[in-house]
Amino acid sequence: MRIAVDAMGGDHAPGEIVKGALRSIEYFDIEIILVGQPELIKEFLPQGELPAKVRIKEAAEVVGMDEHPAQAVRRKKDSSIVVATRLVKEGEADALVSAGSTGAQMAASLLGLGRIKGIDRPAIVTVLPTLEGGKLLLDVGANPDAKPEHLLQYAMMGSIYAESILGIENPKVGLLNIGTEETKGNELTQAAYPLLQKAPLNFIGNVEGRAIPYGQAADVVVCEGFVGNVVLKTTEGLAGALFQLIKEKITSTPLRKLGALAIKPGLKEIAKMMDYAEYGGAPLLGVNGISIISHGSSNEKAIFNAIRVAKECIESGFIEEIRKELPRFTVPQE
Repeated sequence: MRIAVDAMGGDHAPGEIVKGALRSIEYFDIEIILVGQPELIKEFLPQGELPAKVRIKEAAEVVGMDEHPAQAVRRKKDSSIVVATRLVKEGEADALVSAGSTGAQMAASLLGLGRIKGIDRPAIVTVLPTLEGGKLLLDVGANPDAKPEHLLQYAMMGSIYAESILGIENPKVGLLNIGTEETKGNELTQAAYPLLQKAPLNFIGNVEGRAIPYGQAADVVVCEGFVGNVVLKTTEGLAGALFQLIKEKITSTPLRKLGALAIKPGLKEIAKMMDYAEYGGAPLLGVNGISIISHGSSNEKAIFNAIRVAKECIESGFIEEIRKELPRFTVPQE
């Protein structure tokens, strides 16, 4: 099992990326292909030497976070994300992991790997921490606009991923909306509701945003990319602000500092539950290959877990499962 890692992608590349990759070979029976500029990668290798099961694939260019994704991918054929994607396309790697530009990774995956036949639009899926464990939200940014049939495809792919990777049996699928009533929502959600209702899914109806953090309503929450990205970033910001506020208030006086010592273990457990690095990354669903998207600020732990997710995706064969199940979700032509 070979996993290509974009060593140049991310806020902390290549250092944290290389460290996470090296850590992964200590735990998993895999081979790692570090894609990027060899002289920079070698700075973070023990004694500057490659360990067993690790090799470097040279890529001279890097796609910057501020570059237009599709244009950069077409122009920079020797960029780390393009080369890593090419390795998957040509069968030299079984999956790729990147913490670089999400837009560039999506463009490279669409151009290099193509879509699964029958999937109109791919979706970026993310695992959101909730009181009931990790739950899925998709799409979180691949497509700001979507059609009802796209939401149906997201629901199908999310359901298969939740069952194959998260181990959730018969996952509950909900449609993100402004109310739980069937008649609520805009034109998109109102048109998508009956499609989801008729589909061979465990569809539980509409889900309000406030229900997501509790994790009881649905295991898979479906929406278009514009709304999903706003939900994701609002959730991340709220969690960060809340922990900062708690830290400030429980350490504001000597007496409170004493009390903080007593609750410190519990706070650490909560922080771990809310830490994106515990989940690492998630695949771009709908493309014809495994392309794991990681957070731009991924550290060593996040990359380690992203590689773990890639390994689980390879082992589960969920892409083949999507191909097999897709005909059941085809929207009939009127």
